[in-house]
Amino acid sequence: QVQLVESGGGLVQPGGSLRVSCATSRSIFSVYKMGWYRQAPGKERELVAAITSGGWRNYADSVKGRFTIFRDDVKNTVYLQMNSLKPEDTAVYYCNAEEIRPGVLGRVIWGQGIQVTVSS
Repeated sequence: QVQLVESGGGLVQPGGSLRVSCATSRSIFSVYKMGWYRQAPGKERELVAAITSGGWRNYADSVKGRFTIFRDDVKNTVYLQMNSLKPEDTAVYYCNAEEIRPGVLGRVIWGQGIQVTVSS
């Protein structure tokens, strides 16, 4: 029932900024951990940033100090603000939701993915 729809990708110059958005079909932040992943050609998908229902955040070492994940509970949208972008940030970015269930595997939901290209 839950769907994730990303938007805001595109082309940006090195050193520039970009904000990608992930809209959820319903309010889920209280029971899902939200995250952004990315996958570059020939590489494995990697976690970029995540935020829990309690607001705890973690980031990949490669983006610490440059990227910020945050959410708007009214709009049911999670964002990834990307600053000081580098060419190595170029990848398809995916929104992810992981259901929190004690003792069992929760449902995992993925967005379609959006292209972010950092190039001059």
